[in-house]
Amino acid sequence: MSSRIFLAFCVLVALAACQPAQPDEAFIQPTDIPPTDQQARTFAVTEHLRVVNYGPGMPEKQNLWVALISDAGPFQRVISMEIEPEPNAFITDEYGNRYAEFDLSSQPMGDVPIQIIYQVEVQPAATDLSQCVGDMPNDFTHAELHIESDNPQIVALAEYLTEGKEDPCEKVRAFYDYVGDNLVYTYNGRDWGAQAALGPMGADCTEYSDLMIALNRAAGIPARYVEGVLYLEEGEESLARTEHAWVEVYLPGSGWTPFDPTLGRSSITRDRYFAALPADHIVVTRGRNPSPLRGGSYFSHLYWPGDSTAIRIEDFGWAIEAVG
Repeated sequence: MSSRIFLAFCVLVALAACQPAQPDEAFIQPTDIPPTDQQARTFAVTEHLRVVNYGPGMPEKQNLWVALISDAGPFQRVISMEIEPEPNAFITDEYGNRYAEFDLSSQPMGDVPIQIIYQVEVQPAATDLSQCVGDMPNDFTHAELHIESDNPQIVALAEYLTEGKEDPCEKVRAFYDYVGDNLVYTYNGRDWGAQAALGPMGADCTEYSDLMIALNRAAGIPARYVEGVLYLEEGEESLARTEHAWVEVYLPGSGWTPFDPTLGRSSITRDRYFAALPADHIVVTRGRNPSPLRGGSYFSHLYWPGDSTAIRIEDFGWAIEAVG
């Protein structure tokens, strides 16, 4: 490759690209979870960004992949979706997540705004864990990037927390409570992983989720990462950010079951997010390291600069409005 050609990745969170093993398709979809007495809600969601070419040249090759909000089992239904400009292709990854692919090769100096407008209906979720017996899959039980479930410190902690507990649901409760009691919420804009969450530097939703997943996997309980967006009411901005991550654990008798250890960090709200979610979590992707994101979150971008040009992704963000 010529020395003037390089590969540039623009991702929301810049990480090394390490791909997990492809999961068994039989366990991709969540099982039905009885709804709570809360009503379903409908949201108008807008995702936006700009691809800015600062010039003076044009890229020889440039592609952008944006993860799309899609239907997600009984909890989430996309009523409508409008994408501007029209994508060149749609792709699906190893977890069933969908992406719009944009070919922006030979983009002239200037910017290309991209906007995706959705209307999404979200159902609340609550799970009856009274029958926590049965078989579990082997998928989502192994260590991967940021989920160091084979780390000796995490293995020892999982063993300590589950001593004397035979019921998988009791084990999950122990992990959930430990994460809520011991991590200190501090938005860091980084992606440190489960092992680092045991340190003193503070944690945000990625570390809360990574550690809970790693503890479950260390105990042989399937758990996976969910990345999406969170609708926050006025005055709730200190609880979390719009870009949010949470956890699904596969429990016998219940199937894939949601948990939000970040919002459950307070003893006042802990039970509200244990095996349950109110109708304000919108799934974008499942899986910790989906291959199209190349180690990042929500989108990935690569280009070959061609005749000396610089390109940046700017103004990425979300707007969410409750409309029903």
